[in-house]
Amino acid sequence: MGWDKAKFEHLGLWVPVLAVLLGACQAHPIPDSSPLLQFGGQVRQRYLYTDDAQETEAHLEIRADGTVVGTARQSPESLLELKALKPGVIQILGVKTSRFLCQGPEGRLYGSLHFDPQACSFRELLLEDGYNVYQSEALGLPLRLPPHRSSNWDLAPRGPARFLPLPGFLPAPLEPPGILAPEPPDVGSSDPLSMVGPSHGRSPSYTS
Repeated sequence: MGWDKAKFEHLGLWVPVLAVLLGACQAHPIPDSSPLLQFGGQVRQRYLYTDDAQETEAHLEIRADGTVVGTARQSPESLLELKALKPGVIQILGVKTSRFLCQGPEGRLYGSLHFDPQACSFRELLLEDGYNVYQSEALGLPLRLPPHRSSNWDLAPRGPARFLPLPGFLPAPLEPPGILAPEPPDVGSSDPLSMVGPSHGRSPSYTS
């Protein structure tokens, strides 16, 4: 009996230690740990390309006058900066025009020089086929382009709503032409280092 009692008391000393170890090893989920969620501060440069059953193929473009259109080809105005405001919510900025993509209550898209959280915040929903759907966080309206060759926003619900984010960067500016290397000195000349100006008015002593 004495040995059993001592053994029981010895095991009892390990109970608090085991409880601490098990508590430390217990897995706790990390909030918003999914790699599919965009975290605050993350910035991506993308072209938002869309197509649909109406044979509409276009890149979303924010122009300098604030109009938003779809263009068939990528352009500096269609390069966008997508920045996460919080998990799943982003702002969209035209890199060249410095205008934020915003949406009015009727669904019309426009570019604004000032960021309005109510009009310019979009929820980004990732689809299984690689396309994304964007919705106004405040209004719940989907981000849509007007139908092809039309600026009538009353027809916007018929327009495309799926966008494929394509990585892109502005083309690097052309480097200025390099300075031509100086010509080798003419050792046969009386002025091999060209230290004397043009021949007009120069002393005949320097004439080759």
